Amino acid sequence: MRILHTSDWHLGRHLESISRLDEQREFINELCQIADEEKINLVLIAGDIFDNYNPPAAAEELFYEAVEGLNAGGTRPVVVIAGNHDNPERLCAASPLSYKNGIILLGYPASDPGAYQVNRHGIHIIQSGPGWMEISVPGCDHTAVILTLPYPSESRLEEVLSGEMDEVKLGSAYSDKIGRILQNNGRFFRQDTVNLITAHIFLAGGSTSESERTIQVGGAMTVDPSMLPANAHYAALGHLHRPQRIKAAPCQARYSGSPLAYSFSEANYAKAVYVIDAIPGKEAEIKEINLSCGKPLRRWEARNIGQALEWCKEGRDKNAWVDLEILTDRILTAEEQKLLRELHPGLINIRPRLIAEGSESLDYQAREGKSIDELFREFYRYRLGVDISDELMEEFIKVLNDEEEKDEMYETGLLSLIGSDAEAAAGLDDGGEGNEA
Repeated sequence: MRILHTSDWHLGRHLESISRLDEQREFINELCQIADEEKINLVLIAGDIFDNYNPPAAAEELFYEAVEGLNAGGTRPVVVIAGNHDNPERLCAASPLSYKNGIILLGYPASDPGAYQVNRHGIHIIQSGPGWMEISVPGCDHTAVILTLPYPSESRLEEVLSGEMDEVKLGSAYSDKIGRILQNNGRFFRQDTVNLITAHIFLAGGSTSESERTIQVGGAMTVDPSMLPANAHYAALGHLHRPQRIKAAPCQARYSGSPLAYSFSEANYAKAVYVIDAIPGKEAEIKEINLSCGKPLRRWEARNIGQALEWCKEGRDKNAWVDLEILTDRILTAEEQKLLRELHPGLINIRPRLIAEGSESLDYQAREGKSIDELFREFYRYRLGVDISDELMEEFIKVLNDEEEKDEMYETGLLSLIGSDAEAAAGLDDGGEGNEA
């Protein structure tokens, strides 16, 4: 049986204000090509399909295109679990349709994969229960038993794990709970089946990056790797964005990582998916396939503005997104920033680092008599070391005007409300005649 492991697509995610949807589409095309060329029998997608609970329609459309392509016309089962960024109900809303083609969508830790019938081109859920299933896979002599663990927060587990506030005790209770779930369902593993786990959890010892968010990495939501059943052929994990093996685990356990670099902390890191060859009674063979899709992220550190301009002119990293830091003894002008961006459209951040210690401060006397837009220009220059662009300044003025309008509406409405309440209190609602309380 050949299994493809991928996760953490984060469809709809931006880099600063830059949409990555076109790059994500490149990834989906490459992934479907890998699935076909590697003759994959089963696909495991280990969570964080979307970047937030309410993904844009274009991101959802891309997801449906992806699972349809991976499913190969109903001949290849695809198992998808929710991550901490996914809305479980929204992810699984299409289940009545997707199951008919062998695309299994699971939102909660206790989801039963057999909730809907699957019987398409040899794909059939033989038996199942909360958090596990045995499934027949077309073209394979053996069935697969898969433990499925979508992101198991306390709320999604519908259980308070500990009354203690101490983080160590909370962490221990959480790890024990996840261990009990996995070990309990691990009893369905057999010698004559391919035994798999797909889970969206943080295992202790995993290497993190700045792009992982809203899960308590390293805190109370950490799971001891020893909690994984030792007789699993492979554990397909999701959440961490760097491809990596968890060496302390008793079975082969890996994070496939995100397909694109989503923060500059991931600059120069290779992105990958895993192909697993598994046969009952034998150790699985793992192959890492590096991805070529998407633009890489690069960090530049220029000695001065001249060097930064020279790099841009010579086309350095012309197909990358770039975070640029410039060592300078003065504030960069708006014209210099504009020229840099014209020479290299992939510049995301331009961050001057002032050589001189200290910066001009804005004391009370200097602020006296200045308009708020002047103060904002000076504050922006003081904090970032560059002049604010005209476009950003226009947006600031627009927001400022909107807030002033809201304040005026609020005050007007409040005065009106106070007036009506005062009239009611005085008993003047009916032509000046008193009302009974």
